[in-house]
Amino acid sequence: MAQFATRLYLITPPDLDPAAFSPLLDAALGAGDVACVQLRLKNVSDDAIRRATEILMPVVHKHDAAFLMNDRADLARELDCDGVHIGQEDGTLADARRLLGRERIVGVTCHASRDLAFEAAEGGADYVAFGAFFPSTTKAVTKGHAEPDLIADWSSHITVPCVAIGGIAPENCGALVAAGADFLAVSGAVWNHPQGPAAAVKAFAAAIKANLPV
Repeated sequence: MAQFATRLYLITPPDLDPAAFSPLLDAALGAGDVACVQLRLKNVSDDAIRRATEILMPVVHKHDAAFLMNDRADLARELDCDGVHIGQEDGTLADARRLLGRERIVGVTCHASRDLAFEAAEGGADYVAFGAFFPSTTKAVTKGHAEPDLIADWSSHITVPCVAIGGIAPENCGALVAAGADFLAVSGAVWNHPQGPAAAVKAFAAAIKANLPV
């Protein structure tokens, strides 16, 4: 997941019909630079996750993006995903790495905690995720609020990439880009954009370009 500028990290809606969502995903990925897509389905069966992966992962790979599974390292391995994102209550980094090996991506939620991020980096995480930075309609914020200074401090001292997450939109992402965020994890701002997902990705691209550090 190496890159030279801030890139988008798309997170799917927590509830979707894979067949109906597929063209929306395709449009978003075709509209600009997207590094990866995380499948984040909540309160569904394993078979529903399998079906969604079967339909959506080829769309993601068509656009040369990585397909990550939320929480479930076991399903990521079974379904041959490119990696997994784990939260602080969703298994351990060590277990995920054991299941997926060194060649696949393992990212870790670190909320607003430098200590959790250092622990993840030392444990071999491929990226750490900080947030929430802004109020989110997708996921309740329960672990504290993060500030752009956290991104700036991390990016200036640590080589492990960082993902900014939580309520991020084209209108408010500038400070995170300027601080050096490697990735912006976005969901509602893309899928709920009034002009559609493709327009949202283009708006993010313009905002990123305008705020990249010189």
